[in-house]
Amino acid sequence: MSLEPLALPSADWSDWLSGYVQDRLHTATDILERLKAGPGGDSIAVLDAWNDADIALRGASSVAGLFAEVHPDAEVRTLADELTQRIDRARTDRDLDRALYDIVAATETGGLDEQALRMRAHVLRDFRRTGVDRDEATRDRLREISERLVVLDQDFGRAIREDVRELRLTPEQLDGLPADFIAAHPVDADGTVTVNTDYPDYLPFRTYARDGEARRALTVEFETRGWPANDAVLHEMLELRAEKARLLGFESWPDYDADVKMIGSGTAIAEFIDRIAAAADAAGRRDLEILLARRRVDDPAATGIDRSEVGYYTEVVRGEQFDVDAREVRRYFDFSRVRAGLLEVTGRLFGLEYRPVEVACWHDDVTAYDVYSGDERCGRIYLDLHPRDGKYKHAAQFDLVGGITDRLLPEGVLVCNFPRGLMEHRDVVTLFHEFGHLLHHVLGGRQRWARFSGVATEWDFVEAPSQMLEEWAWDATILGTFARDETGAAIPAELVERMRDARLFGQGIGVRTQVAYSAVSYLLHRDRPADQTAAVQAAMDRYGLIGALPGTHFQTSFGHLAGYSSAYYTYMWSLVIAKDLFSAFDSDDLFDPVVAQRYRDHILAPGGSRDAADLVTGFLGRPFTFDAFTAWLDQLPARARS
Repeated sequence: MSLEPLALPSADWSDWLSGYVQDRLHTATDILERLKAGPGGDSIAVLDAWNDADIALRGASSVAGLFAEVHPDAEVRTLADELTQRIDRARTDRDLDRALYDIVAATETGGLDEQALRMRAHVLRDFRRTGVDRDEATRDRLREISERLVVLDQDFGRAIREDVRELRLTPEQLDGLPADFIAAHPVDADGTVTVNTDYPDYLPFRTYARDGEARRALTVEFETRGWPANDAVLHEMLELRAEKARLLGFESWPDYDADVKMIGSGTAIAEFIDRIAAAADAAGRRDLEILLARRRVDDPAATGIDRSEVGYYTEVVRGEQFDVDAREVRRYFDFSRVRAGLLEVTGRLFGLEYRPVEVACWHDDVTAYDVYSGDERCGRIYLDLHPRDGKYKHAAQFDLVGGITDRLLPEGVLVCNFPRGLMEHRDVVTLFHEFGHLLHHVLGGRQRWARFSGVATEWDFVEAPSQMLEEWAWDATILGTFARDETGAAIPAELVERMRDARLFGQGIGVRTQVAYSAVSYLLHRDRPADQTAAVQAAMDRYGLIGALPGTHFQTSFGHLAGYSSAYYTYMWSLVIAKDLFSAFDSDDLFDPVVAQRYRDHILAPGGSRDAADLVTGFLGRPFTFDAFTAWLDQLPARARS
């Protein structure tokens, strides 16, 4: 059965968006009202009706949520935010409707297949986690909290998205930056050069600029975005989440949030953070000693490394001790070639073909592709990969349409902020990572139940498939298929090997930094400190090895506090699993079709139709362990081994 993708408008976006969302809200309302007015009883009919309403609500939410973050017209973004609030009210009303709960709870389990039983159990669980079984006054308060949290999440993200800060520097302060960066930043009439806090400026500047004061100044600006606006927003957000958790019978928000994740409880999050911090301690301190020793060559009085220095000196050490100069490596990663290479590599790996399509999009930068598996179109993807004013500032995959078997084609959008010319290799890794989410959405999008479509596993598993796909961006054979310099010469295999060796230097600090972010995410929610900045600095000092810069307010631009709340630990938890998943592949032949197909079938295609632990066991033939992660963390660079 051939399914048609969603047709986006070429103009009149506000009218289209409003009509699209309102139509689905009306559909959901009508279905649920008929369900309440009907006789009930027929279990599969009740679940099907619920699913139909859920498809409508999810469709409205996906479209509004996407265009609130990416549409170039500020009025459309504002409208999308307003529509998102309406959608959330409709979802909350549904989930707090005791009559609907009673209808679903009254369904019989006999005769339901495994997936229908899972669907029923998840719907009832979602009802209870919303508070449908509480008294009326409590339900009213939970409704108020839910509606307010949506607004706060939007305010938090908007403050980050719109707070682009600039520094005006002398041309000499760009010393060390690649030639194409300098060419893209011409001297203004007043003799200065402007750099800003968007990724294409910030990341190269903190990595290559030799002027320590300028690096520090831009880092301070970057880590103060959202301040002071987001200070009050975050305080209220944390308090309301804590209140919601208490009303639902949980001791804290982390306990409530973790209850439906692989990790299981807030206490387990704390234990996991401490475990990973201990595992990475020796590697992290070894890295730190090397960085400090190199900094003392420039400044003999130096006593530490701060966040404006870690990226710069890591790059210096990799250049001097591993003969890897990222400015030279960039020559092989022209954006257009990388994008084409990504599609070629993942297409070959998973038996897919990406066919470019000329369709209406929201911006000229956006490219669209239909995804084919054999002769069957199995999805559509959109790539929105360059920065612009008002656009989401990080990198993420957004749903456009959730796939439903024989009804809806899965469609997803990759939203990133890469330069238009030469890319850093870390950008290439990020692109592979985020594309992993997109593949998961498309390949997992053939489900009967919307609740299980696409990236619908427990949230602390969702990063694992993406983190595993990063490995393909570090393989010499893979990179050799698309990484070419201006003459057309492929990246030398020996250079990739040096890059892989240099990668091992700094990974201890990298893991400890991720642990610090995890601790910030968890502790802010557990403790709800009056002075968040002091609490963040304490967590960074304790867990991260590289402390926060004085005068910064990292938490006000830590966008994951909105979407991931207390669960930033997810990245490390998923990485443990990702390393184990990768151990099933032959590192000498990453295109092995047998393993790749088995991975597609057991990890990606099921979506959320099975628990993540069962997906992993089905692929590996055993439960996941920490062994592969620990072995990876304990590796020493060849220079250190010699």
